[in-house]
This record gives sequence, structure tokens and C-alpha cells, in this order.
Amino acid sequence: MPLDDLLVVGGGAAGLMAAGAACARGASVTVLEHNPKGPGQKLLITGKGRCNVTNDCEPREFMNYVRRNPRFLFSCLHAFPPAAAMELFESLGVPLKTERGRRVFPQSDRAADVLAALRQYAADARFVKADAEKLILEDGTCQGVIAGGKTYRAHHVLLATGGVSYPVTGSDGSGYRLAAQAGHTIVKPQPSLCSLVSPDPTCRKLMGLSLRNVTLTLLRDGKPLFTELGEALFTHFGLSGPLVLSASTYIDDIHAHKFVCEFDLKPALDEKQLYDRLTRDFAALGGRSAQGALEKLLPHSMRPVAVEKWGVDPATRAAQITRDQKMALVRLCKHWAVPVTELGDLEHAVITAGGVDVREVDPKTMASKLCPGLYFAGEILDVDARTGGYNLQIAWATARAAANAIAEADQ
Repeated sequence: MPLDDLLVVGGGAAGLMAAGAACARGASVTVLEHNPKGPGQKLLITGKGRCNVTNDCEPREFMNYVRRNPRFLFSCLHAFPPAAAMELFESLGVPLKTERGRRVFPQSDRAADVLAALRQYAADARFVKADAEKLILEDGTCQGVIAGGKTYRAHHVLLATGGVSYPVTGSDGSGYRLAAQAGHTIVKPQPSLCSLVSPDPTCRKLMGLSLRNVTLTLLRDGKPLFTELGEALFTHFGLSGPLVLSASTYIDDIHAHKFVCEFDLKPALDEKQLYDRLTRDFAALGGRSAQGALEKLLPHSMRPVAVEKWGVDPATRAAQITRDQKMALVRLCKHWAVPVTELGDLEHAVITAGGVDVREVDPKTMASKLCPGLYFAGEILDVDARTGGYNLQIAWATARAAANAIAEADQ
């Protein structure tokens, strides 16, 4: 069997992009994918099934949203920025649209259309269903992979196996073992873009309540790490929703510090404006109970919990509420605190933080600095970003960098 130019291990977002880009430059490519449902399964569930393809911003601004090792991405993001990714998908027959927060989606709102386009892009590659068991390392170089008991040799091997989140899609962490075989350091994987677990019993009482247009501030030992306006969700175990997923990327060691999610339920009003509003509401609803007087202020399910946290006798009439009690309610609404003690489980995290130490990878080519012939792309690398299309763009950019370097090396 003739030697392939490129052997890609993993048929996810990065693997398909690399295969397509390499094929477009005339390389012979084989893709090993062990998911029985075929390549790209995780793509189908991204963006709640809509696939947030990228974020329509310039590379310099993009870096602000990368949580780990942004400087590593400088070269590949400038070589293949979001605008280039958008142009490619449009050329592959996927019309795009840009929504709030510069998030880019297919106009059809169908992740399946993005996957179909990538499959078309990589149509000249050979796809093999097999589990990669170990690298073929000879004379200090990577020359292929043993998969399913068979030998697959190539001039270059690209590991694009993803992380360990959503293992049902095929991301089972096997790439870390292969990278370690070649001598690479693996930064401990942990959940990122995940829900947060809280011991606060009020979360269960508020289960299912979605907060819109609130500001979440993540505090570590009392100091703010992250602040953003958006949506959050109370769950039976704690907190979830877009704001919480983004905040989770700022938590490095949850057991070494005290973390609190603090919500400003009325970010459009400062404390004086909110106090004046409460004064008007309570005057208009003077005969109502303390809980009933909150009907214009808070969602229905939140009112009994708020009264309990507020510490006012529920039988108190609105007209009897004192100035100090109103000030206490203002503070509660502007600083609704929920302690968090655990990250959500790794299996349901959107992405995995950690992975192959980028100090051991060439940032321009994604080539291993330790093992010639070996390359990396996508989530297997210790690079991750906030929600909003940034992580898929990292997959596209790192995959293109590797594919282009491999194609040029074989010319």
C-alpha cells in the first residue's frame, strides 16, 4: 500500500478541516475515526444543534476571549482568521448569519449542514473506522499508527482526537495517551464551559428558573474574575446557562479558593434608582404582603425565596416596610450570591481544558517539537476559550496550520 502524505487520527471538527485542507493541496489523506456513527458527531450538538461556526471578530480581539495560552494562537489565527473560515463555509454552500455577540451560524440553523460541507471538503480522503492503539515511532520519528490491529503508515500523523467531554461523540481522551507515548506532557484535563455545582438549597427551590438580562460576576476569594451581562439558569444542582458556562472557564482550582457567583438582577438600575423604584412599588401596593409587593420586581418563583433571604416577616405589609429593609432588598437584588464548590461533570462539559502542553508544539505549524512527523490540532491542545464560536475557530485555525505545513513539507 502506498504511503499516505497525512494520517489524521480523529474525524471531528479539526480532523475534517485538516483533511479537507490537505486534500485541496493535493495530499493523500487517510482519516481514522472510531465512532460507529461516523465523523463529526460532536459538531452535530454544538450550539444546541445549530453549530456556532465562529465569531466574527478580528484576531486581536479574538485573543481576549481565549482563556488558556492565547499567544500560542497568534500565528495560526492571523493565517486563518474568522473571516477566512466564514468565506470557506460560504464557498462550500453554507450561507451564514451573524447574531448577538458576533456569533456566526448557518442560515439554516442546522449543524448537519456544516458537517455535510466538511465531509464534502474532505471527500477525497479515505475514511477508516478504527481505534488508534499506538503510534509507530521509528528512528525518533512518528511514521504511522497501529489501529484495529492494522498498520497505517504516513509521512505525517495529525492527532485531532479532541478532549474528554461528551465521550459518546468519540472524545474519549485517547489522544492524550498517544501524545504521551511520543513524550508529550499532558496538562490535566478538566471541564470547561460547564455548569457549576452549588451547596445553596435555594438553587433547587428555583430549579428551572431562567434569568435574562442579568449581570453575573464570578468572585474568587472576594475578588472579581469575570463580569458579563446575559442569561443564567438555576438547576437542581446549582447553576447553568450561557453566563455560567463562560464564567466556568475562569475557575482553575475550585477547591483551593472560595468561588461565588454574584448576580445583579437589575443591572439597568443603580442602587438609588432601584431604591426609588421599590419606594414607588410599595406605596402603590401598600396593602400587599412583603412577597406580594415583589410582583413587579422579581419572577413568581423567585419571590418566596427572596423574602426568605431578605429576612423580612412575610406577613409584613408593603406600607410597613422600613427604609433599612428596602436598602437590604436593594443589596439582595444587586448582589444575589450563590456559592459554587464544584465544576459540572466532565462528560457534559462543552469542551475540555488542559491537554497537550503547547510549549512542546510549534505554534506556526502545529508540529511536535519532540517527535518529527507528529502534529496536533483542535481540542487535544491545552488551549480553550469562552463560548461564542471561539473554540470551533481554534479548531479550524490549528487544523489549517497543520495541513498547510504538511503540504508544504511534501512539495
